[in-house]
Amino acid sequence: MTEPIVIESITAEIDAPADFVWQVLVDYPRYPEWNPYTVQVSTTLDIGSPIDLTVPAMDGSDATFVNREYVRVVDPPRHLRYDTDDDVPGIFAFRDQWIDPLGDDRCRYRTTDTFSGAHAERLLAATGPWIKAGFDAVARALKHRAEQLWTSGP
Repeated sequence: MTEPIVIESITAEIDAPADFVWQVLVDYPRYPEWNPYTVQVSTTLDIGSPIDLTVPAMDGSDATFVNREYVRVVDPPRHLRYDTDDDVPGIFAFRDQWIDPLGDDRCRYRTTDTFSGAHAERLLAATGPWIKAGFDAVARALKHRAEQLWTSGP
């Protein structure tokens, strides 16, 4: 077995409270308004339940596909985790999204995806840069969205 491979986003420092950023992060019906990498999400966020993530095609076309994973950790406002379970033979992946408070009105966001299994290295050779670019885009977009909503008020 090979060592797990981790893809990590940039870290976005956000001028809004962690609780508020968490609410933006899990406001899935509004993802089409701001999230460039996960354009739609369907989930109850119950532990063990599916989370269907609609993402754009890697070729840059208008096509999308649904990636089903399973919710494992919901720890507001700090940590969200979901994984592929054993749905894809030879590949196991889990994604963590972290929000770290930096004071009353600031926080830091980052996400990681950890891949393991017999086919993980081959999969990431083909998709790793696309995943990294998508994660970075989400971090930037979440920062922009949360700060915009925070400064505009309710």
